[in-house]
Amino acid sequence: MAESLDLTQFSRREFLRLSSAALISMLVMSRTSYAYADSGIQQNGTTPLGRLTMNRLNLFDIPNAKGKVIRKLTLDEVLPITNTAITSDNSTNNRIWYELNGEGFIHSGDVQPVANKLNEMVTNISSAGLLAEVSVPFTDAVYDLQNPEESIRLYFATTHWILGLTKDSAGKWWYEVLEDFYQKSYFVNPKHLRVIPLDELTPLSPSVPANEKRIEVRLADQLVIAYEGDTQVQLFRCSAGENKNDVSLTPIGNFTTDYKRASRHMIDGNDHHMNTFNLPGVPWISYIDVNGISFHGTYWHNNFGVPMSHGCINLPPDSAKWIYRWTNPVVGVGEQRAYKMLGGTKVFIK
Repeated sequence: MAESLDLTQFSRREFLRLSSAALISMLVMSRTSYAYADSGIQQNGTTPLGRLTMNRLNLFDIPNAKGKVIRKLTLDEVLPITNTAITSDNSTNNRIWYELNGEGFIHSGDVQPVANKLNEMVTNISSAGLLAEVSVPFTDAVYDLQNPEESIRLYFATTHWILGLTKDSAGKWWYEVLEDFYQKSYFVNPKHLRVIPLDELTPLSPSVPANEKRIEVRLADQLVIAYEGDTQVQLFRCSAGENKNDVSLTPIGNFTTDYKRASRHMIDGNDHHMNTFNLPGVPWISYIDVNGISFHGTYWHNNFGVPMSHGCINLPPDSAKWIYRWTNPVVGVGEQRAYKMLGGTKVFIK
């Protein structure tokens, strides 16, 4: 039997520490709604879906790794998230577990909350391109329409630049999408990309003077806090750098968000200090130093509140999008990147 979820037993500080994604506002909502919101799941009248981010994961009969294993789950398996629970195991900062398909429980850190929304094809594509995000659990982009077996998987909430439209020999339409690391193209099913509307790209709090905005990153708590003057306006759970030999891989000190881009294919050591990785469409990147350390959206894990990165500050995609829109410099609509030597938003990491 699943353990009951009683939020009344936790103080606000304790609940923020336990949850995988926190909001600064204490909204008036039901206990169930609050549990879903703080676990990274947005309720919209439909059952949320979860994509498995790793292979051969255990599904347990209770929200605890000491439970009975019901079955093994596979990478990219997608199942309904039917409930959330807080485990009795207090060995981790992220104690949120998901119930999948009413069958059993898995730790939320291994499940990406996703949706499955199809889109109408957009035909009016300017020379600057259109910024879009994957709106299904995953889609396979094809490098060569004559050889569809050569593909790369793009995941939910990743962002990509649409360059144009093309039709294959069978008469099927595809978006031509920029592969920005190698500066070439691949092709994506138009139904699987949501063009991001202009009102989601406009700056947040533009009337606040730039020198009154600042971000504080608390590595001990894995928190990102935004301030306007002395007022705290936002708080997110994050996954910053792991500690290696008692040294955090996320640098400590004062920085600024001088360079931003809405999408980046991150490979090997060019944008991170990771040994091996291939991450197309990393969304909403706000760089803070020349070594590639940045705030960015993360789709390869959901373990926020726990150090997971090799230097960058991992955030849920919507949280990274907020940071991207709120900080300076402003990236203009249709611009793939914005760089400003001076004037970026101040970032204090401690």
